[in-house]
This record gives sequence, structure tokens and C-alpha cells, in this order.
Amino acid sequence: MQRRLLVQGLAAAVAAPGLAWAQAQGYPAKPIHLINPFSAGGALDQLARLLGQHLSEKLGQPVVVENKTGASGNIGAEYVARAAPDGYTLVMASSATHGIAPSMYGARLPFDALKDFSAISATVVQKNVLVVHPSIAARNVQELIALARAQPGKLSFGSSGAGTSQHLSGELFKHMAQVDILHVPYKGSALAMQDLIGGQVSMMFTDIPIALPYIRSNRLRALGLTAAQPSPALPEVQPLAQQGLPHFDLKAWYGVMGPAKMPEAVVKRLNASIVEYLSDARNHEKLLGMGMEPLPLDAAQSGKFIADELAKWTEVVKMTGATV
Repeated sequence: MQRRLLVQGLAAAVAAPGLAWAQAQGYPAKPIHLINPFSAGGALDQLARLLGQHLSEKLGQPVVVENKTGASGNIGAEYVARAAPDGYTLVMASSATHGIAPSMYGARLPFDALKDFSAISATVVQKNVLVVHPSIAARNVQELIALARAQPGKLSFGSSGAGTSQHLSGELFKHMAQVDILHVPYKGSALAMQDLIGGQVSMMFTDIPIALPYIRSNRLRALGLTAAQPSPALPEVQPLAQQGLPHFDLKAWYGVMGPAKMPEAVVKRLNASIVEYLSDARNHEKLLGMGMEPLPLDAAQSGKFIADELAKWTEVVKMTGATV
């Protein structure tokens, strides 16, 4: 009996790679669900729909973008971590869910940002821009700092949620500038932007794609970039690092991940399709114009990038003492 079970076990082990290969050859055989763990209307949502359309055309199956929101993206991320690792349920991962959340939530986080996922592809990095309502009497970062110091606790900054890159950018600004500014978290960038436009909050460190129309129509004033280098989308706006806050260098990032233990061939096929989109000259320029810088990396490089970003954001959380 034991010998028969041993033979069956060995046979299954030998067959497993072949089965995975066979499954990958027929992939995809049905619609793919791409989970955006944040609300519609944000920069990540725009990117998810661009990638979804491309993958649908390339793979010959519909790619359905679903918004599963809550807990700063953690609900949608957990949903994918618990899904079958067959390549039909993917997540738009981000610096919030796979960079910041592990250190901010600790043991309360219902998934391991690295062990519970298969890294498929990094997609873009994105600089946030510091924008203020026109009623704020500050034309540059130093004037804003002086205003905040003169009125401690009076200014406020909105964000797309606690534990996001927008939140941590604001916390690092407070820490480095030594100012007291109230954080007001929202359920997504679109809602926060509405209140900023309406003057309910004073300022925001937000996605460039969301802020651009309001900056160009003079409904918001751009004061600085969170990254150390300028953005092609806003070449006239200086980084905060060049305005009295040296070494201020934060970028959000987005990527595509799936549940742990996905077949390698499926991961490679998805990665190749995403890299093709990011490397296309027209798409590259379009993304740059939106304030997104393409990262056409293979799956292994993407996994290393995400692990490195997790370490970086962990240090930022420790430095600022930010909490949810």
C-alpha cells in the first residue's frame, strides 16, 4: 500500500510541470479579471483600463477591470492573494498595497506582500505633485512652509486614503519641514480632489494625471514634485528637493501581480504582453504625458523592484511615525 502511494506521489510530481505547461498553452481560455483595489477615476484606474484593453486584444479574451476597494487597497489585494493561481485573477499592485501597508498595518495585514503573490510585471513609477487651492497664499514651497508654521494645525492635506503614497508624501513633508498640517484621508483620489477644488482641504500630494487638468485651468496651483527629478508632464514645476527639502524623493509605483505559485509560463506570457505595451513608442509617450514613467521589466526584475520598494517605504514609515 505504501509503495503504491509512493509511486502515485512520484507520478504526480513528475506530471505537475507537464500539467502546468499544458494549462499555460491553452491560456487564456476565459475572461481575466484585473482587480483595481482603489476607486474608479484615479491614476491607477486609468492605467488598469489601458492595460486591460491591450491585454484583451493581445490575448484574445476579455480583461475585466473590477474595482474592489477598501482599507487603502488591502481588501482588493487580499481578494487576489486568496484566488486560484491560474492567471485569471490579477491585481493592480501599488506602493500602497505592497510597499507601505506591511509596515503600517503589521500583523493586522491579511496577506504577505511578497510570499502571497506572483510578481508579473512592474508597469510605471509616478511622481506626485504638491497642489494647493488658489486661496492659499503661497507661491512656492518655502512660502507654504512659512504659512504652515504661522498657523499650526490650520492647514490640511487630503489623500486617497491612509497608508497611500499621497499620505506618506504629506507625512514626510510635515516631518522634514517641521510643520503641523492635518491629514484628511478619503476613499480615493477623485473624492479628495473634489474637496480640494471646493476648498474643503488646503492642499494635496496627488497623482499627476488627476491634477493636470486642474493645474492647466488654474483651479489648482502646483508648488512642487515629490521626486528628485522633474516630470516631463510638468517641466515647469520644481522638485521639493530643490526647494529647501533636500533628499525628498518619493515616487508611487504600480505593477501587475497574481496569487502565489502561478505557472511560470502564464507569468511569462502576461509579462511579455505588458512589456510590449510599455515599450511601444506611442504608449511610452502617452504615459509620460500622463505623468507616468514606464518600467518594462521582466518578471524576475519586477519581483526584485517590488521587494526593494517595500524596504524603502518601510524606512519612510519608520522615519515619519505615520499610522493608519
